[in-house]
Amino acid sequence: MFRRFGASAPGRWLFSWLVCRRAPYFASIVPRIEELEPGHCVVRLRDRRRVRNHLGSVHAIALCNAAELAGGLATDAALPAQLRWIPKGMQVRYLKKAHGTLRATANVPRIDAARGPQEIHAKVEVHNSADELVFDADITMWVSPRAPA
Repeated sequence: MFRRFGASAPGRWLFSWLVCRRAPYFASIVPRIEELEPGHCVVRLRDRRRVRNHLGSVHAIALCNAAELAGGLATDAALPAQLRWIPKGMQVRYLKKAHGTLRATANVPRIDAARGPQEIHAKVEVHNSADELVFDADITMWVSPRAPA
């Protein structure tokens, strides 16, 4: 679906809106999905009042939400149809106060469907508009076969 709509700004807005309709919690950060291909996703997060903490920077959990969204979409786009995923854990590092427009970039290794149930790691980095790394995450995803319908 992203291939169909993602070439234009209105299409990326629509795709982002549809993702947030499917998983409403992500709507709290008002994300924009900028790039999506198997094993790779870029999500933009604007610094606005609703995502700030008491220090005036983007809240730690807003950064976690952006990371989980980017990592989940990158994983989902990389999976063969017979597999599913669920996040199993996440390790994060807050490296610098996050201000301005932020870009969460997730990368996921190739998934071998023949291996059966497995853990994979979605690596996510969040950079600010000056391209400084402000946050990173390693999300452990549990990948397993879909239940028969």
